[in-house]
Amino acid sequence: MNDLLLLSTLLEGPKHGYALKKQIAFITGQVEMHNNLVYPLLKRFVRNGWVSHRKAAGERGQTRELYTLTAKGREEIVDRLSQFSRKAAGSAEAFSFRVGLFEILDASTRNRIVDEREKWLRGRAALLANLSSGIPLGQWGGEVVKFLQAQAVAEQKWIARLRKKMRQGDQ
Repeated sequence: MNDLLLLSTLLEGPKHGYALKKQIAFITGQVEMHNNLVYPLLKRFVRNGWVSHRKAAGERGQTRELYTLTAKGREEIVDRLSQFSRKAAGSAEAFSFRVGLFEILDASTRNRIVDEREKWLRGRAALLANLSSGIPLGQWGGEVVKFLQAQAVAEQKWIARLRKKMRQGDQ
């Protein structure tokens, strides 16, 4: 996921490594990616032809490497986003990440991703219903199950809104 996040951050245009780290920290709400992760990934991206790089002047007179997404890199992002397995459908993070990048995906891919997540949510709701009726959960276990059920319902409502937006955008 880190490599996809790093690659997709370049969709907006060229950036140097430090700016990429800062933007990813902002997007994820987590601490900055470590240099030992960012720069080896960027090196691999360059080697694969997904990213090009050139030297550019920094704000304080230093020289920085400026990384730019290539057409091949954009294709790689689209290809990876389009791969949404049943396992990935169980990840709220993987789903919301793809929704955030729906603009670069075609309508059929967007619909397939939403269908997969919705199918997973229906299965989750059924599992939680069986759990709450099948075994005694106690006061706190029952609270957890109710919370998870409410999350599933809320996400299903969100998916309904997404579907409506997708239909409007396809017209």
